Amino acid sequence: MKLHTLKPAKGSIKSGKRIARGQGSGRGGTSTRGHNGAQSRSGYSRKAGFEGGQMPLYRRVPKFGFRSPNRIETKPINLDTIQTLCDESKVKEINPEFLIKNGYAKKSDLIKVLGRGKLKAKVNVTSHYFSASAIKSIEKSGGKIKKLIND
Repeated sequence: MKLHTLKPAKGSIKSGKRIARGQGSGRGGTSTRGHNGAQSRSGYSRKAGFEGGQMPLYRRVPKFGFRSPNRIETKPINLDTIQTLCDESKVKEINPEFLIKNGYAKKSDLIKVLGRGKLKAKVNVTSHYFSASAIKSIEKSGGKIKKLIND
């Protein structure tokens, strides 16, 4: 056996349909496109989602909601998370670098401290945003807040 004698197995290779090669081929004339209408013409392309004139799914399903293109997406960090961090690492300062190092945020995240949970530890918190309840709870426990972004 030599490389130049190798061939695919008999019957494994099929030749494609040769369309528009005369009446004798059985696929001449209209070339399997039917008679008239847009689909028989050259250059026709069906719109994505077209269902043959039936109301398409993307128009049948109700739409709702709105997302502002000017929104500011933040990474929420709750007070109970901060309390857990204080208990585990006995830290007195929570800032974005510390949260990134511990896997609670990414480098590109804007962090917002939210007021869920109880904060018992006296801790200074530095963040981009704070909720009103979070500010109240941090200051009540004896800590201080520092905003990185002035609204």
